[in-house]
Amino acid sequence: MPVEGANPRGGELIHLRQPSQPEPDAGPRRSDVDGWGRSQRVRDVFARLYEPLYRHWFRVEWEGLDKVPTDGGALLVANHAGAIPVDAPLLMHGIETELGRPVYGLADRLFRTLPVAGTIWARAGGVAAHPDNAYRLLHDERALTLDFPEGTKGTGKLFTERYQLQRFGRGGFVEIAMRAGVPVVPIAVMGSEETMPTIARFEAAARLLGVPYVPLTANMLLLGPLGLFTPFPAKIRFRVLDPVRFDVKPDQPRYPKGRVHTEAEAIRAALQQALNDMLAARQSVWLG
Repeated sequence: MPVEGANPRGGELIHLRQPSQPEPDAGPRRSDVDGWGRSQRVRDVFARLYEPLYRHWFRVEWEGLDKVPTDGGALLVANHAGAIPVDAPLLMHGIETELGRPVYGLADRLFRTLPVAGTIWARAGGVAAHPDNAYRLLHDERALTLDFPEGTKGTGKLFTERYQLQRFGRGGFVEIAMRAGVPVVPIAVMGSEETMPTIARFEAAARLLGVPYVPLTANMLLLGPLGLFTPFPAKIRFRVLDPVRFDVKPDQPRYPKGRVHTEAEAIRAALQQALNDMLAARQSVWLG
C-alpha cells in the first residue's frame, strides 16, 4: 500500500503515479547498469572526481559511522540544506568509501526528467522518491537508502532560518521503514547550510519555471556566474545517531497514523538536538 507524504519535492517520500520500475530480469546484462539505473563504473568515476572535494574542500568528518549497518537494509534520514545541496553526494560518497556499501539516494522525480543530468543522477544512484521504490530497495534488495524528509522545505530555506529543521511531512519515511522491517538511521549534517546560503527567493520566477524555488545566493553575489555552481568550503561534519527500530510487524496494510507521526517527530527532535549540540561546540564555520 503506498504511503503518502506531504511535499512532492526533495527526498521526502510521497505518492507518485508512476514509480521507477526495476527492469525485469532478461538474462545476463550487457552493462553494469542495474534495474534502478545505477552504474558502478559511473560511481567509480564520480568517486575519483569527488574524493578531493570530500577530503580537501569540505574536509568531511564523521562521528558514529559505526552505527550505519554493515549489512541489511536501513533507511538513512538527514537534514537537508544549501540552494544546491552538497549533503546528498557527500553522504553517499562517504558511506560508500568508508564502509564499502552502495547507497541509493531518494530524490524528487524532477531530477529524472532533466536532460543529461537525470541520466547522470540515476547512474550515480539516484531514485525517484516514491514509497514503492523505497520499499523495494529496503525490503527486497536490503539496500542502504538515503532520504531527506524536509524535502525542498530544507534546501529552500533562507540563511536566517539555518539549522531550523522543517516539518518532516506526514512521516511517510517512518511507515516505509515499518513496512520494510528496517531501522531508521538519523544523520545530523553540520556545515551544508553555509556551502550555498540563500539570501532571497524569487517566488514569481519559481512559479513561472515550475520549480520549487529560484534562489539568490551569497555565492552568486560574491562570485558572479561562477557562484551558480561553486559552493563555499565550509567544514562538513556528520553525526550518526542511534538507529531507531520499530517494534511492529512488517508488511502490514497500514500502521496507526498517530504512532507514525509520533515516531517521525521524535526523530526530527533528536536530529534538531544533535545539531544544536554540534553548533554549540563548533568554533569556526570553515575550520570546525
